[in-house]
Amino acid sequence: MKKYIALYMAPISVLEQMMKNSKAEDREKGMKAWSDWMEENKSSIVEMGAPLGKTKTVTADGITDTKNEVCGYTVVEADSHDAAAKLFQSSPHLADMQGATIDVLECMEMPAKE
Repeated sequence: MKKYIALYMAPISVLEQMMKNSKAEDREKGMKAWSDWMEENKSSIVEMGAPLGKTKTVTADGITDTKNEVCGYTVVEADSHDAAAKLFQSSPHLADMQGATIDVLECMEMPAKE
């Protein structure tokens, strides 16, 4: 089976609003949804991942602080790219935030040295 990384995406303004207005009962409900989703998909999850914080962009010219819409990740195994993507159709991330998306990328194998 191949590995895939899912990047949880959400508009920065939505993330900021959610953080500002988050209540304990909302966080508890959200964690329950995530626990249920993880249990449902545990046979495919290689690494649950985590929320992601601030971004630094590194170029040949230096390092700068950057904002982007990536807010978390998960690594899964699946028979195909489509099968990996389908795992995330029921993700709580899509229900939690307006404009949220999930990008699923295949983890390619490094070419063998000759």
